[in-house]
Amino acid sequence: MLNRLPRNGDKVFGHYGSLNSLRRCFERYRRRAADKFGNPRLLKISFHTLRHWKATMEYAKTKDILHVMKTLGHRRIENTLIYTHLVKFESDEYVCKVAREPEEIAKLIEAGFEYVCEHNGLKFFRKRKWMEGKDVAGRNNGAAGRT
Repeated sequence: MLNRLPRNGDKVFGHYGSLNSLRRCFERYRRRAADKFGNPRLLKISFHTLRHWKATMEYAKTKDILHVMKTLGHRRIENTLIYTHLVKFESDEYVCKVAREPEEIAKLIEAGFEYVCEHNGLKFFRKRKWMEGKDVAGRNNGAAGRT
C-alpha cells in the first residue's frame, strides 16, 4: 500500500524541512500541552528524553539489551545501559482489567493495556506496574509514574 503512494523524496517526513524546523514544531506543541494540562514538567521533555524513553520501554518489553543497543545504533553496550534507566519495572506485577463491550476494549487498549486471553465471553487485559519516579537503582529520576 505504501509503495503505491507518490514519492516526493527519500525521506518519509521530508515535508518538515530542516531538523530545526521539526524541533521548533515539537517545542510549540510541547508548550501548548504544558499550558493545556497546567504541567510545566512537560517543558523538560526533549527529543533526547524520548530516546531514553524508547530505550527503557524496549528493554522492559524484550529484556534484550543487545536488541536495544541495535535499535539505538550504539557500538558499545555501556552507552546503551545509560539509556535504559528511567523506570524500574516490577518483575511480574500487573494491573488487570476485564472487558466485554467493544467500547471498553478500545478504552483499555488506548490506555496501554495488552490483551491476554478470553474466558466465558470476557476479555482479560493487563498492564505492567512500575515504581513511580524511580530508576533501576532506586534513585529519584523525576519521571511521572503511571500504572
